[in-house]
Amino acid sequence: MSSIFGSAITGLGAYRPTRVVTNPDIALRTDVTTEWIEERTGIKTRHAAGPGETVPVMSAEAGAKALAMANVDPSEVDLLILATATKRDRIPGGAPEVAHRIGIPATGAFDLNAACAGFAYSVSVASNAVRLGEARNVLVVGAEHLTEFIDPEDPATYVIFGDGAGAAVISRSGTEGIGPVVWGSDGRRAPILGTKWAKDGKEYASMNGPLVYRWSTKNIPPVAREACARAGIDLSEIDWFVPHQANLRIIEQLAEILEIPEEKVARDVIDTGNTSAASVPLALSRLHESGRTKPGDKALLLGFGAGLAYAGQIVRMP
Repeated sequence: MSSIFGSAITGLGAYRPTRVVTNPDIALRTDVTTEWIEERTGIKTRHAAGPGETVPVMSAEAGAKALAMANVDPSEVDLLILATATKRDRIPGGAPEVAHRIGIPATGAFDLNAACAGFAYSVSVASNAVRLGEARNVLVVGAEHLTEFIDPEDPATYVIFGDGAGAAVISRSGTEGIGPVVWGSDGRRAPILGTKWAKDGKEYASMNGPLVYRWSTKNIPPVAREACARAGIDLSEIDWFVPHQANLRIIEQLAEILEIPEEKVARDVIDTGNTSAASVPLALSRLHESGRTKPGDKALLLGFGAGLAYAGQIVRMP
């Protein structure tokens, strides 16, 4: 299909729960030290949702900020996509509630579960809807309440995961601001990152950290290069590298393999932790808020994680 319109990110928004969990907080509850946590993950703090800070509530807060930045009235939103893997009540999906909370009338709304790659998947779906004239504006939200799924007796997950929501408005544009997506999956290795049922009857996140590290540092660099190629640019031309904020070791290893300068790399994970589908939009929003970016900057987005699903694309900063 040929495109009818261009598509671009016109607004960004973020919501981080008010409660901040530090490494000393975690060390008091586990048998790991603050030094071990920072050395293994690079994370210093993460946010934990409190009572009432549900996935839809956090999503609505982030989404409203993104609409305000884009100067888009809620009535002008034709589609809302909520990327999440951690809404406890599986039915109904959370997207319709998010739309209601923001005041978006009668919009199309659905959830998308690609875990840590969910935001990148959703941006591509939203971009295509806009390009083909099926929507004027699409609100994409990545939100997770991961602290409901972490086992205090499992340091591999307890020390890295946090909660939050990030959002982006995808709108019609006179130019192409979102490049073609490169996506895929490796279902053979799905068991290394997912959830498990414990003896207490609760569902907890489960991860084989070393295998995730090896898989991502081997398989994600080619995705990055292909995303640049499909967008018609060289990897050296990107202004910002915004990968899934899994942990600092993975981020820095990917940057080293791809020869991306340190000053171009998003490191939101240090203060926010791993927030799965929320990590890329949270990092993107923080970059914009920092004042370091300018409109039109080229950002390479990469999402990867449970599934094992992955996706990447080049986007222009608003």
